[in-house]
Amino acid sequence: MGLTTFLYSVYLLAPIALLLVGSFGATWTNTLLPTGFTFDWYATVAEDPSFRRAFLTSLEVVAATCVINVLLGVPFAYAVFSAANRGVRLAARIFTLLPVAVPELVLGFGFIIVFSSDVLPWLGSTWLLICAHCVLTLPYLVGTLLTDMDRLGISEMEKVAETLSAGFWRRFIDIVLPSIRYSLLSGLMMVTAISIGEFQISNLISGFLSRTYPVVLLQAFYGATGLACAATVILIVLALLAAGGGAFGARLTRMRQKVRV
Repeated sequence: MGLTTFLYSVYLLAPIALLLVGSFGATWTNTLLPTGFTFDWYATVAEDPSFRRAFLTSLEVVAATCVINVLLGVPFAYAVFSAANRGVRLAARIFTLLPVAVPELVLGFGFIIVFSSDVLPWLGSTWLLICAHCVLTLPYLVGTLLTDMDRLGISEMEKVAETLSAGFWRRFIDIVLPSIRYSLLSGLMMVTAISIGEFQISNLISGFLSRTYPVVLLQAFYGATGLACAATVILIVLALLAAGGGAFGARLTRMRQKVRV
């Protein structure tokens, strides 16, 4: 078991380590490791107008995706959680998982067919890119919220509040939202990590001025190796920060549950 874990860790971390080493290498041509040492590749990424525009586009897409996920995901998750009919709850859960089950390539071609028509000529727009990211990430947020709503005992607290004449909005604002705040934070960090690294649909439907960071990153690999490595390391760091934030939010949720118990 220990050997398997070690080999898996090496298999997973070795490419990342090579990218990190390559991002500081002066030259890397037909050798196992680069030669020389330089910080210039990171400066080149920061100064490159394509990377800067793509980075800002990715931030815009991530921010809009998170806001829309909150506006749609929280009410939807609560509606599914509160549904008395188990069949309705099961159907809703299956419906939210469809974007996860369907390959991104299929979704991307579907977006191309629908939004490249004269009726909906939105292919290549940033808003269409945001909508695609919402379709991909909403199931993860809803799943996180539903799981924690079951564990936090929100239904029991609502029943107690209802016996004290608390209306729907009062229960939702005073009980539901405070209870799921850490779950929401954890889910949004997961949404951020997925959106930052998403490539397939973004590559298919983004326009020249709406390319996200991963799309521009792919093109960098056709140029200087050090530049591509540095740009990739930046993307990995951003994804790790988002994932770490999600793990921290999940830990806060578990600590809160232990305190209640």
